Order: sequence, then structure tokens, then C-alpha cells
Amino acid sequence: MFTPACSKGLLAQVAPVDSVTRILIKPAPVSNWKKAFRAGLNLNQASFSSNWKAGGVNSFGFNALLNYKANYKRGKASFDNEIDLLYGMVNNQGQGNRKTLDRIFLDTKLGHALNEKWDLFVAANAMSQFAKGYKYVKDVNGVEQGQLISDSFAPTFITLSLGAEYHPVDYFKLRLSPMAPRVTLLRNNDGRYNAVDSLRPYGVEVGKSARFEWFAFQMLAEYNRDIATNINLKWRYIMFANYKTLEAKKIDHRVDLNLTAKVNKFVNVSLGGIFLYDYDQDINSQFSQAFSLGILYAIQNYKDEKEK
Repeated sequence: MFTPACSKGLLAQVAPVDSVTRILIKPAPVSNWKKAFRAGLNLNQASFSSNWKAGGVNSFGFNALLNYKANYKRGKASFDNEIDLLYGMVNNQGQGNRKTLDRIFLDTKLGHALNEKWDLFVAANAMSQFAKGYKYVKDVNGVEQGQLISDSFAPTFITLSLGAEYHPVDYFKLRLSPMAPRVTLLRNNDGRYNAVDSLRPYGVEVGKSARFEWFAFQMLAEYNRDIATNINLKWRYIMFANYKTLEAKKIDHRVDLNLTAKVNKFVNVSLGGIFLYDYDQDINSQFSQAFSLGILYAIQNYKDEKEK
């Protein structure tokens, strides 16, 4: 039932316009929080009869992802948070379980807007992994042996940063941090990471559990956008340079890239890769790649802005 009167907080009116009634309702207040959640699970499996002449190894594997963002903005103040987790493994007959993907990335940032495209900020991020990692080498008998190269949350890289962020569009941001001290944590560093380095694995001296780099520069760039209908491209690039050892070969670079195509509401195909160069880990570049088909669930409390 409609009334011709309008009360405070509710705009409603009844007016005859060609026998059509117009109803105007004040929209609910918009939240200052933008939240988005994505979770996915991809499975792969293969099996062969004992007389399969083409060859093959029975295997089962999976990879799982979880990404959560909670960003707050009110006036010139902003508070951005992200959890980005990825883990995968495969079990090949005769080899046991082997890790294929493993990433923990946590990021939080307080910002103050200078204008529409620039913020001053202070931030902290952490990068690590969930499970032990091994380097597999063959012994004199040709049998593969696993040599420990990492452990749960070892190493963990924690970086504090202060600087300016450039965000010309909603799907791209660039952080420049001339002050970015970092600590590398490596528990039980008693020589068990010899497969990485016998003296300073991950830059941490054997016998110590932490390395502090007080004077450093960090750059972080991130792109996350649907580049076509149901196709999303996301990449993150991080560069870290210690002023004390500043030279080209000792500047760290890391790129995480993921391309996801939605087949339908829940099924997706994804192709991802990680490029890493860290002189304290290896003098050569490192690279990992994974392709998967599986399910993806996503929910958010806001609509993406359309490109102008």
C-alpha cells in the first residue's frame, strides 16, 4: 500500500502519469569496504594398464588456490589487504608425493590520497610456502634422492615499505618504496640447507635464523583485469634491491602470472607461471609453470568498473 506522504529517510510518492505509478526509493548506503573472495580446486589423474605399450606412469595430483581481498576507503584514507594462497602436489607411482606449487603472499597497506592517481602509503608484505621442498638428484646407483632446500615457512621474507603508489586505473597499481627494510627468516638453519648453499642459504649465515636488510628499495606492480569475456589476466611483479650490495646481478626479481578462462559459472581453465631471480638462492633464473582444469568459486560485494 502506498501513501502520498514522504517520511524522513524514505522517498516515496504516488503520481498519476498516463496511468503509470512511479516509485522512487532511496538506495541503501554503499559500504566503504570492497571485498572479493576466490577459491579453486583443480584435479588431474592418469592411469595405465601394465601392458600399455606407449608408456606412462600412474599419477594423481591437484592444485588449490584461495584469494581474498578486503579494501576500505573513506575520504582520503584507505586500508587494503590481500591473502593469496596456492598449493599443488602430484603423486607419481614409484616416486611418492611431490610438490608442484606452493605460495603464500600476504599484503596490507595504509594509504593517504594525494589526488585521484597518487597515494602515500606504508605497507607490509610476507612471502613464504606451506610445505618442505626438495631438490631431486640421482645417486651412484641411479636412484633419485631428495635434498631439502626449503621447509614450512622457511624461508619467509617480510618486507616493510614506505613510499608512493600510482593507480591510474582500477586494475593496475605501482608502488615505489625507497625505504623497504626486509628480514629473511630461516628456522633450523644448522646446515640442513646445504643443497642451496653451505654457508649462506637464502643469504642467512648458517647458525643464524634471520638476516636483516635495513636499507633497501622495493617496487611492486600489479595488474588484474578481464582482458576478454570470461578471460582474466593477473600478474604481480616485485623488485627488491639492497642499497648495501647494489649491483645488477644482486637485484631480486619475481613475477607471478596467471591467466584464467571461465568455461561456465564454476568450471575454469588456468595457466600460471612464476619467474624468480634471487642471487642469494641461485645465480641462475628460476621458473615454474602449471596448467589446470577445475572448479572456481568467486564472490564479491561490488561491481567492477567499466573501462571508460
